[in-house]
Amino acid sequence: MSKDHNSPVAADSAPPSNFLRSIIDVDLAAHTYAGRTDAAGLPLPQVITRFPPEPNGYLHIGHAKSICLNFGLARDYQGRAHLRFDDTNPAREDQEYVDTILDSVKWLGFDWTSNGQEHLYHASDYFDRLYEMAEYLITAGHAYIDSQPAEEMAANRGSFSEPGKDSPFRTRAAAESLELFRRMKAGEFADGLHILRARIDMASPNMNLRDPAMYRIRHAHHHRTGDAWCIYPMYDYTHPISDALENITHSICTLEFQDHRPFYDWILERLAEGGYFKKPLPRQYEFARLNLTYVITSKRKLRELVEQHIVDGWDDPRMPTIVGLRRRGFTPESLQLFCERSGVTKSDSWIDIGTLDGCLREDLDPKAPRATAVLRPLKLVIDNFPAGEVIACQAPVHPHLPERGNRDFPISDTLWIEQEDFMEVPTKGYFRLFPGNKVRLRYGFVVECTGCDKDADGNVITVHCNYFADSKSGTEGSANYKVKGNIHWVSAAHALQAEVRLYDRLFTDAQPDAGGKDFKLALNPNAKEVVAAWVEPGLAAAQADDKYQFERHGYFVADRHDSQPGHLVFNRITTLKDSWGK
Repeated sequence: MSKDHNSPVAADSAPPSNFLRSIIDVDLAAHTYAGRTDAAGLPLPQVITRFPPEPNGYLHIGHAKSICLNFGLARDYQGRAHLRFDDTNPAREDQEYVDTILDSVKWLGFDWTSNGQEHLYHASDYFDRLYEMAEYLITAGHAYIDSQPAEEMAANRGSFSEPGKDSPFRTRAAAESLELFRRMKAGEFADGLHILRARIDMASPNMNLRDPAMYRIRHAHHHRTGDAWCIYPMYDYTHPISDALENITHSICTLEFQDHRPFYDWILERLAEGGYFKKPLPRQYEFARLNLTYVITSKRKLRELVEQHIVDGWDDPRMPTIVGLRRRGFTPESLQLFCERSGVTKSDSWIDIGTLDGCLREDLDPKAPRATAVLRPLKLVIDNFPAGEVIACQAPVHPHLPERGNRDFPISDTLWIEQEDFMEVPTKGYFRLFPGNKVRLRYGFVVECTGCDKDADGNVITVHCNYFADSKSGTEGSANYKVKGNIHWVSAAHALQAEVRLYDRLFTDAQPDAGGKDFKLALNPNAKEVVAAWVEPGLAAAQADDKYQFERHGYFVADRHDSQPGHLVFNRITTLKDSWGK
């Protein structure tokens, strides 16, 4: 990979402080992780973070925040970040998800390379070590094989108000548990018949310390290890050990893992006692997950949207998945800016989705070339325009960046304008086309409306006007005309037809699944509208993922899958300003 995103951030772009940075600053000042070396004897950075996704689905906007946080901290503190797949549940995982996760992290602007070395790992890389350590914990008296049925085990676990009850197998001798564990590994037992549990405290007020499960039997094909294993480690057992094996310093999770931290520490302390790890051990820290209004991030619910064909796949531009946001037209820079601005705290809060759109506009405004598109076309005929004549017009590629030059497009006697730019009987304050009124055709001429044609149902199908030949924009004569209306247009003979997909928020409720609500009842029926539009001829060169500001309408992107020469497809990324609910 060509970039090393674990390099230090520039001194003049210091990111805002937060409690995690304060923790790291204290550790650096105390040299907590100084002087460590890896297995090859090479010095280790004092800050090593990791992003550990499970490859059972597509990453979403919440994962983007975790990616930016973990990789960003490693970069800013001259450390390194690991990408590790938590692939311990073969029934739900697939190589498809591995591939899209790799692609999403790269697209966001990060990689797992440090000093020329890749730090891409899989929990399945550690299956042998995890098993070895589980055997040690059994022999040391810290774990046992429980043979209770799942229902009894759940009932005996107790509740938040009642302590749990010891399993009748809790006193099982270590030698017997070890033999059963080895037979589990050998495939002698059916799924669910036995389970390996840590022996901690069934009366603990923390439910996660009531003899948590460490290994379960699961006869399932693994996408990397095949059928080599029929027992698989639990996440809470695998996570701390993987961190320690990779020399992670700061293991950053979301708040739902806060109650799991004592088990994280317990596992590492027991294994350090057994000589498997040296201190200082990794430490887990939790931050509040991203809660974004008008969005759901539950993998189960997102999968439901896909499988029930409510959306058009995982990369549907209405989805909060990274592939969906990318297809919608969001940029890596806008997502990084949003993740930074959303902050890092230990308190749950909701962030308005308008903040995300605002970051996108801020990023795209100086970048996106301007273009003209008519989304709901109405024919405008300039009756006194010389028949067959074509006049060249010009407009800036970017109004604030003259160095980017101009774009050229023709005007002729027949144009397409927006339907809303004509009213036969104008309302108060309406300054666009109506009989007897003058407007300027943006970058073109001043015209005066003379009337309209209607179909048999009374619908306006053509507007008529006359133009003033000495009023062309950019000429001396244009100053002689003072008009209040200014409308955009494209030449009917030269414009290109395009399919334009107008995307909006997928839900009408700011918290569509809060409090157990059925999120599908809040689906926005207007979240996608497809219109047959006309665009200026210069867009013939538009390539997939090219982004534009369609003047007056907002920001659009050439669809990365469907748009091609001769069949232009544009997705609306966002409007020019937030007008939701107005």
